[in-house]
Amino acid sequence: MKVPSVRSRRIASLAVPAAMVLVGAMVWQASSSAFSSDTRNIGNSWETGSVALTDDDAGAAMFQVQNVVPGQTGQKCIQVTARSSVPGLVKLYTADLAADGLQDYVKVTIQQGTGGTFGDCTGFVASATEASQSLSQLAADHTSYGTGILPWSTAGVPTGESATYKVSWVFDVGSLDQAAVDDLQGHSTSINLEWELQNTPPS
Repeated sequence: MKVPSVRSRRIASLAVPAAMVLVGAMVWQASSSAFSSDTRNIGNSWETGSVALTDDDAGAAMFQVQNVVPGQTGQKCIQVTARSSVPGLVKLYTADLAADGLQDYVKVTIQQGTGGTFGDCTGFVASATEASQSLSQLAADHTSYGTGILPWSTAGVPTGESATYKVSWVFDVGSLDQAAVDDLQGHSTSINLEWELQNTPPS
């Protein structure tokens, strides 16, 4: 048997690592090759809606009546407009009752409907009516949105949607004797009417 020379043994020992490198390169190349596909949903964003409520009073009070006498009556209308991008609910309530003796005897009836404008109820057609109450009762029972009356559902129309409210009043002293009626001379009362719109909560 021929004994390998020193040189041939060195060549054989170098051939093994070279083969391992070649195999490793082939394995890496095979593992980095794959089919792929993807898809995307782009442009996600969020923007809040808006609610807006106005009326046509131009800053004037509906009633500023002087020299009121027993049995006197009156009525006026006001148009409320919602310009909103989302549906909502409008309610009417009161604030800032000034009680100087007449608050129990000025009684009001409030109706909601269509037609009519501020100070002029021509063409008004009622769709809902709140029972007649004295100003003191109205102020005690309806002082916030939560206790508001005559709810009006709005659809969410940015260009505007309107409802008209007719307020009728009477100075009713029918329950008093003449001495008590005379005692009311020189007294007064006042109250604020407020409409509030809140968006409809999501279901």
